[in-house]
Amino acid sequence: MPTALPVSIDATLSLLQGQGYVADRSLATVLFLALRMKRPLLLEGEAGTGKTEIAKVLSAALGRKLIRLQCYEGLDLASAVYEWNYAGQMMAIRLAEAGSATGDRASLDRTSLEADIFSEKYLVKRPLLQALEPQEGGAPILLIDELDRTDEAFEAFLLEVLADAQVTIPELGTIKAAEPPIVILTSNRTREIHDALKRRCLYHWVGYPDAVRELAILKARAPGAPAKLAKQVVSFVQAIRKEELFKAPGVAETLDWASALVELDAVALDPALVSDTLGALLKYQDDIQAMQGSKVKELLDQVKAEARG
Repeated sequence: MPTALPVSIDATLSLLQGQGYVADRSLATVLFLALRMKRPLLLEGEAGTGKTEIAKVLSAALGRKLIRLQCYEGLDLASAVYEWNYAGQMMAIRLAEAGSATGDRASLDRTSLEADIFSEKYLVKRPLLQALEPQEGGAPILLIDELDRTDEAFEAFLLEVLADAQVTIPELGTIKAAEPPIVILTSNRTREIHDALKRRCLYHWVGYPDAVRELAILKARAPGAPAKLAKQVVSFVQAIRKEELFKAPGVAETLDWASALVELDAVALDPALVSDTLGALLKYQDDIQAMQGSKVKELLDQVKAEARG
């Protein structure tokens, strides 16, 4: 059932919280403005900080269809926007030729044949084109995920989509959305997004949460974790992010680790348990190796001292 757009920042916070997403007020503010102003929202930040999840939560909370374009190196128009059903077009041409050979002159009217094979009947619609079509329940949520993985040529193409909610297909003309989709773009900032694209978006940096908010997230998304364990997990993750790591754990890794510990029936952290389960929290062997042994005990002692203090 479709839900109306939030009418205030507080309502936006409540909308996200209703789906188990614990946002800070600055994120709720920029999201509210993006919805009210009908502007794309560009979210940048480290991997695992919850950028993609915002689009999923919006889709569920508003009752809108989620259309996701997962970006990657070499992404082209055929995968992102449209391509022609070449097999179907070739079959139509062959049938027309066969009809002509049997004396049916109308079947090889080249003008009408060309108009037919380059009609919507043979158009294969990819995510960006799908997002411009009317959807039940209102304009869809268009998630353009990890935009920084594409190249600048693809970014340049996106300018028309983001500015005017339209795409141009040479054989058909310009297709424009009756109601622009709600657009969320994410970037892990492996490269800089061009200024021309940024100017068409509202912007927000999604950073690591502080301990209070991360604990709230953990309680919302992993309610099975015992209270003492949840506090220790958050304190340990907050401490480990201050270490010299190749890749600090994001919120997604915090949730994975907490879930893994619950599966092991853990009620509190100890050095052996942490060492055995670091693979759920850290994703690079060098980082895991750096945290083994006395370093884990040192961080745990720090966590317990803070808890007593």
